[in-house]
Amino acid sequence: MRLETERLVLRLPRADDADAFYPQWQDPEAVEYVGGVKTRDEMETMVARLIRHWEWYSIGDFTVERRADGEVIGRVGFQLWDPRDWRNGKRTRLEGDAERELGWKLGREYWGGGYATEAALACRDWALGELGLTRVISLIALANTASIRVAEKIGESFEREVENLPFPHRYGLWSVGEKMPA
Repeated sequence: MRLETERLVLRLPRADDADAFYPQWQDPEAVEYVGGVKTRDEMETMVARLIRHWEWYSIGDFTVERRADGEVIGRVGFQLWDPRDWRNGKRTRLEGDAERELGWKLGREYWGGGYATEAALACRDWALGELGLTRVISLIALANTASIRVAEKIGESFEREVENLPFPHRYGLWSVGEKMPA
């Protein structure tokens, strides 16, 4: 599986992506809303979970490379969440209805260049087009104004605040497409 945009290649994650991701996860501000700084071992575990998510669900996070130089700039893509208790599909195999979250995490040196929006649009279009999904969400910390702007640029709108997420910040749910039945 591979998506391409004018400036980016979105490809399946590989174990050696931990080498590229590790420095990007050492900046406390850049990872504040996505779980914090990671050790090398934690980074390898995270990448293994990205790979396993694809194996389990045939959807997941892509590793994002710049077309011009092959530089790995981050990850953009999907993870599944059980909306009843907000368990995510990277840690536990989910069954039944799940929300498909479109998320993005780029190294800080790549912020502000439109890369997150470009990659997220490609993922949104793939999911709502080729995959036939009718809804995509993004769970975003209410204080993360940069990610809220990306969500809005890809057509998502604020739906509601989400309770019981296993994170220290207050989060909102942005969505595009049909609302999930209650």
